Order: sequence, then structure tokens, then C-alpha cells
Amino acid sequence: MSKQYHVMWASVAQTDLKQIIDYIALESPGNALQVLGRIKQKASDLYTLPDRGRIVPELKEQGINIYQEIIVPPLRIIYRISDSTVFVLSVIDSRRNVEDILLDRFIR
Repeated sequence: MSKQYHVMWASVAQTDLKQIIDYIALESPGNALQVLGRIKQKASDLYTLPDRGRIVPELKEQGINIYQEIIVPPLRIIYRISDSTVFVLSVIDSRRNVEDILLDRFIR
């Protein structure tokens, strides 16, 4: 049996998600609920195999390999694994300048 992890959301990731869903809901409340469901499901799935994600390319270029991501197009769920906990740290729309957002949050 695989090790199980606890998935915890950082407050900034919760804020990211709320802002994204609120924005989508302005045009389509139904679509917003579908997107919310997909994101929550993908993040919840990390409790069994968190290493399924890839290392965040923009951070890897900076020599930082502790952050991973899973994609729910066009959104990126950024997380870090520590012991038996997966910390969801950000939910970012990949159409934005992701590199600047990540470097500002995780390096500076």
C-alpha cells in the first residue's frame, strides 16, 4: 500500500483560487463551479502520489527543485512535499507572467 499524504492549502493558494473562480463566475457561474471541482479534485489526488507532478520549470532554471506542479489547463497548481504533507502553495493562470509571480513568492 502506498504512503498517504495530508494535503494542506496555504492561505495565498486559497486566495488565488478564490480570485480565479470569482473571475470565471463573472461570465459563467456554471463553468466556475466545474473549474473549482477539477482543481480541488486534482489537488486532493496528491494525497496518494504527490510526486506525479513535474518540477516547476521556471524555478528549476534558478536551481530550485523543491516545488512541483500539476496542470489543470490553463491553471497550474504549485505545491511542495514535506514529510507526509503536501502543501498547495499557489494556483496560477499560465497565461500570466508565471515566472515573475513565482520568483516573487518563492525567492524574494
